[in-house]
Amino acid sequence: MTTTYTAQPIAPRVLKELRATDDAGRPPAPFADAEGGAPLRCCLGRSEPGERIALVSYAPLRRWAAEQGVDPGAYDEVGPVFIHADACPGPDADAALPFTDVHRTVRRYSAEGHILGGRLVEEPDAFERAFGEAFDDPAVALVHVRAVEYGCFLYEVRRGCEVRGG
Repeated sequence: MTTTYTAQPIAPRVLKELRATDDAGRPPAPFADAEGGAPLRCCLGRSEPGERIALVSYAPLRRWAAEQGVDPGAYDEVGPVFIHADACPGPDADAALPFTDVHRTVRRYSAEGHILGGRLVEEPDAFERAFGEAFDDPAVALVHVRAVEYGCFLYEVRRGCEVRGG
């Protein structure tokens, strides 16, 4: 058996909230993306030129911690993410892991929402190994994949991912 790790987009319910008021309390300011290529956290793809998108503040760990009934304390952070300005169909269920074309950080979190460390991933084929190493530690509850350049949240992977026969 092999474990397949699945990137989790921002949930549709949360996207609806963010399209009204973001996690910093501001309304979004949608715009037409002139160049395209923005990493969208709603569908885990890149924007197309001319698409209406919005840059919103998002607190992924805060929202996860609230679901778990824990307080991440000082590890709570809010950062910018791009989303479609209007509802979208979400990611393709059969798509490969997104945003693996450049260096990323895989940041590990405990069940209490505290950072347990991280790993720089430099090659597209190294993500599965980085997730396996993270979840081999029973203290790791979830990981965030983040951009190295700006530290922006891209997506999360949680323990208990889909397992497929191999």
